[in-house]
Amino acid sequence: MSILDDIRRKAASRQKTIVLPESEDQRTLDALPYILDNKIARIILIGREDVRKKIKARNLDALTVIDPLTYKDTEAIANEHYELRKHKGMTLEEARETVREDWLTFGAMLVRRDAAHGFVGGASHTTAATVRAALRCLKIDKKVAVAAGSFLMEVPNSPYGEKGIFIYADCGVNPEPNARQLAGIAVLSADLFQQLVGKAPKVAFLSYSSKGSAEGPLVDKVKEALSRAKEMSPDLLIDGELQVDSALVPEVARIKCGASPVAGQANVLIFPDLNSGNISYKLTQRLANARAVGPLLMGFTEPCSDLSRGCSVEDIIDAVAVTAVRDH
Repeated sequence: MSILDDIRRKAASRQKTIVLPESEDQRTLDALPYILDNKIARIILIGREDVRKKIKARNLDALTVIDPLTYKDTEAIANEHYELRKHKGMTLEEARETVREDWLTFGAMLVRRDAAHGFVGGASHTTAATVRAALRCLKIDKKVAVAAGSFLMEVPNSPYGEKGIFIYADCGVNPEPNARQLAGIAVLSADLFQQLVGKAPKVAFLSYSSKGSAEGPLVDKVKEALSRAKEMSPDLLIDGELQVDSALVPEVARIKCGASPVAGQANVLIFPDLNSGNISYKLTQRLANARAVGPLLMGFTEPCSDLSRGCSVEDIIDAVAVTAVRDH
């Protein structure tokens, strides 16, 4: 049974409301019949009212279409957005124009105002635009104080991780995270793994070194991140620095780092920078025919997810389901 099938069932049992701001992308419209008819979530679709006619779903009662130009609370949303952004020089008129024309921002503001549980965007916007909307509209979890992007990875026929299930992070937001940020990313990723998979996270900080086999500033950063993560979450099963084979393969782990509580069984992989994280998830997805859902944006008090602009209809369905089962 796929973990994503299980997540879709969990989402259906919760019936959360998710905002989809990209009604002008045909893939969004194509995903809606499955989402609605299988009751994965209730949907707020941002767009013109006539878009409802294009959706061939039976369960249209679970769909709300909101046009920012005519919505009764648009002025209140603009005023709130202005209050959030005036310290950056935004005028009230600019805030009004933004929430009427930038549907990502409008959708994120609906989540901020508790009109919805979370939002999913990025099919027709860059990751930078989606993350920017979240950063400007949603609240950051002050306990961790870092935003990041992770992927839920499901690798078929894999003996590693949690029967081929992993969280990879950060694969979408921080180009060169420092040790404090890496520690926060690890804690967030472990919590996300627990939420989505329901199993104990085993977190590995990845490096080109395994337990002192090499030296350098990048190794030092990972060691410091491990120390900080243990301070933040003392009960978390976490270790580093580990090469990827040491993290995943029991036979290699016994040779290179036999005393490690994580080596050989890691299911949450923390990459030292965005280059390695992004490259690794795409390699896994393409070469191992893995399912990759994300980037799942972490570090906010409300759940939200990005999509690759090359996403499929199934990717949108899964992102909605994953966002719906995440804790508020």
